[in-house]
Amino acid sequence: MKKTIRIAAMAAGVAMLLSGIAFSADIKVGHLADLTGPTGEVGKSYAQGVQDYKEWVNAHGGINGKKVDMPMFDYAYDKNKAVNQYKKYKEEGVVAIQGWGSGDTEALSKTTGDDKIPYISASYSAHLTDPAKTPYNFFCAPDYTTGLRAGLKYLKDNWKEKRAPKVVFIYPNVPYGIAPIKGGKEYAKELGYEVLSDEIVDLKAIEANSQMLSVKNKGADFAWVGGTTNSTAVILKDAKKLGLSTRFFINIWGADETTPKLAGGAEEGALVMTGSTVYGSNVPGMKQLMEITKNQPQVTHYIRGYVSMMVLTEALKRADKAGKIDGPSVKAALETLKDFDTGGLTPAKITFTPADHRPSMTVNIMEFQKGKMVLRQSIELPRKAEWLGL
Repeated sequence: MKKTIRIAAMAAGVAMLLSGIAFSADIKVGHLADLTGPTGEVGKSYAQGVQDYKEWVNAHGGINGKKVDMPMFDYAYDKNKAVNQYKKYKEEGVVAIQGWGSGDTEALSKTTGDDKIPYISASYSAHLTDPAKTPYNFFCAPDYTTGLRAGLKYLKDNWKEKRAPKVVFIYPNVPYGIAPIKGGKEYAKELGYEVLSDEIVDLKAIEANSQMLSVKNKGADFAWVGGTTNSTAVILKDAKKLGLSTRFFINIWGADETTPKLAGGAEEGALVMTGSTVYGSNVPGMKQLMEITKNQPQVTHYIRGYVSMMVLTEALKRADKAGKIDGPSVKAALETLKDFDTGGLTPAKITFTPADHRPSMTVNIMEFQKGKMVLRQSIELPRKAEWLGL
């Protein structure tokens, strides 16, 4: 009887050991998301894209047989909560983090660099692309300034009048809104625009009558909008009520497939600078994405979250194949990505180097036509060294 008990105990111990080995083989990744905060209207879909791709990877062999352990934490756009959760993730031994917005990314950019933990966020501020300043920051869509420059180029290329077009910049007074303005204004002047004085519209704005009246009085031909979907809809509706003829072009987070419902038709003709294709597009990567989502349409932000996890997955596979998965090896693997093919889900293939973390210089210019986002043109800008980080 005692011998049987000893054998059973030994068997239980071996089982626990094997279980521990299996668990330790999981690859730990952090995920900070805004589901309920001020950017939650776009944050939820992006976060779902990240998680859905992770689930697909785990269901199809993981990272060379290892599963990705990536629980999601809703920090509600409170950077203090993000910092505290980051500390927990670090203690748990994560090898990378899927982050979210400017608040968490800016607050953690130095820390993640010091700790050597790659941080792949959806804060597309250009200064985060310079490895000399933020060596462990990455993202997978064109930066805000590249998007703004692409919009300016598209509009100027199609300008028919002899006079200089007038452009106004409308944005919230937060890091996200401010990030592309300096570089955008410099490029606008280079292209021959007359740059008008700025208008500030808060992310939580419920009206923008005074700002739109100011835009009308200035005679702006074009207006850049650098907010998120709710504030952009407010701007567009108030502009329509005041009879503005100004054409709006909108930052990557400022409009999506929900905008026609939010803006009630005031979005017609407005342009959006996107970092992905739209759901249902005839591109190779769409088939798998549609299978994962069971043919339920998703907004462009979902697709970018999905791509962000696709890129991290590729880096994890390369790091594992090279013999080690930790922060520095994942960073090194990301920096080996050259013309990484997302199956057409992004405007161009993705490339990172140790000296340049701009994923690409191509932006999809979409236009709202009868409630749909329609591709007008893909604008590819030169990868100028002087634009790195600006």
